[in-house]
Amino acid sequence: MTGTYAKRRVVIAGGGTAGWMAAAALARTMGDAIDLVLVESEAIGTIGVGESTIPPLVAYNRLLGIGEADFMRSTQATFKLGINFENWRVEGENYFHSFGITGRDHWSAGFQHFWMHGLTKGHKASYDDYCIELQAAMKSKFAHLPDNRINYAYQLDSGLYAVFLRKLAEADGCRHVEGKIAEVQLHPETGDIAALRLESGQRIEGDLFLDCTGFRALLMEGALHVGYDDWTHWLPCDSAIAVQTASVRPPVPYTRAIAHDAGWQWRIPLQHRGGNGIVYCSRYLSQDAALERLLGTVEGEVLTKPNVIRFTTGARRKQWHRNCVAIGLSGGFMEPLESTSIHLIQRAILRVIRMMPMGEISPRDVAEFNDQQLTDMEQIRDFLILHYKATDRRDSPFWRQCAGMDIPESLTHKIELFRETGRVFRKNEELFVENSWVQVMMGQGIMPKSYHPVATKLSDAELAHLLAGLRDSVAKTVAGLPDHHAYVAQYCGAQEARAA
Repeated sequence: MTGTYAKRRVVIAGGGTAGWMAAAALARTMGDAIDLVLVESEAIGTIGVGESTIPPLVAYNRLLGIGEADFMRSTQATFKLGINFENWRVEGENYFHSFGITGRDHWSAGFQHFWMHGLTKGHKASYDDYCIELQAAMKSKFAHLPDNRINYAYQLDSGLYAVFLRKLAEADGCRHVEGKIAEVQLHPETGDIAALRLESGQRIEGDLFLDCTGFRALLMEGALHVGYDDWTHWLPCDSAIAVQTASVRPPVPYTRAIAHDAGWQWRIPLQHRGGNGIVYCSRYLSQDAALERLLGTVEGEVLTKPNVIRFTTGARRKQWHRNCVAIGLSGGFMEPLESTSIHLIQRAILRVIRMMPMGEISPRDVAEFNDQQLTDMEQIRDFLILHYKATDRRDSPFWRQCAGMDIPESLTHKIELFRETGRVFRKNEELFVENSWVQVMMGQGIMPKSYHPVATKLSDAELAHLLAGLRDSVAKTVAGLPDHHAYVAQYCGAQEARAA
């Protein structure tokens, strides 16, 4: 290779979780290979309610060399083993979407096939009895196990997470500029972003810009006008209200998603407080009625002013355009039902690092990035739609609309394949594993009509031995786990968080 290249100037527009996750990863990974600056205004608030996460964040933190106990202490985090869905199929019925593996798969077929065959042989145990994470969550137990045998994520204070990441990023060389963006200046010939002009008059020039300005999308939409695909016809909730409350009981290692007649509510227990919110469709519930419902059902003293959020579920038509990449809410919004917002931030950042240009930006890199990111978003979208579509609820106009709506062909195929055969196929490093689809589809009332014939190879005695052995192993493991609250206190217990 010949020639020399000027150091790439990477500018992150906006702070919050997206901005500082990007800054910390880029600074730690790229070091002196790039010139990195983050521009944010303290006068502009962040959404800051992304408190429930999924397991890939564990790997992300390890990638950055972050000590888990220190991170959890700093963010007042608790462990999360999954989500308890309440009232989704019918009122009064719950099911649990765990992060774990249920039973033991055969290379030709998932465990659900052996469990279903067991039902025909008189084995009555619930599918839930074969999952360590699910049983531990229900008993509020947790511990790290050898060989990473327990899968988990975190319930954290996203504002404190941004503060934590900012310290890492600045220590690794990221420059922080305080100021409000007054203008996104485009190059008169190329149409690329040339610089950000701040209200102070300062210009921040760059070669690559990351738009972390949230729903405003000042760069991607405000300056580059890439367009937005609205998915509200599939995911009709368009509003949320969030409040924080004082803790009234020890935190459990799972998030609650409680359906109501026009959407759902979340409860996320942290070490020092609870995170609460209501998500709803404004066609069927007014803001005042939603706030009254939320405040009437939360537990503990309300600590914060209600944070009202309006959103349109969907995706930017391009996630990378010219010399700008959307990270986080600027690229779209999937609603918080399966805690995927921080994951999508993470995926975009890691892809940017993998595709960091040395010289000119490759149009093939841009096309590949857009294809991969959109595929992620569409697969997550389908998984979320499943919760609303596959329901027996008909008790309100909202649920009747959900049950009757047309859905993407990709999701129809997945549902009907499972209904007919019990099989789930995944494509292109799809986020949600087979067991996630199985748990949610069965939890929402979709039961397969048949199962894989390999399950019938076992004799009745062999099948009974397999099922009993797996159940007993789960029960024994969970019985030996400590109380979640006690484990958190010993492992990463934190003092009351200071205002961040």
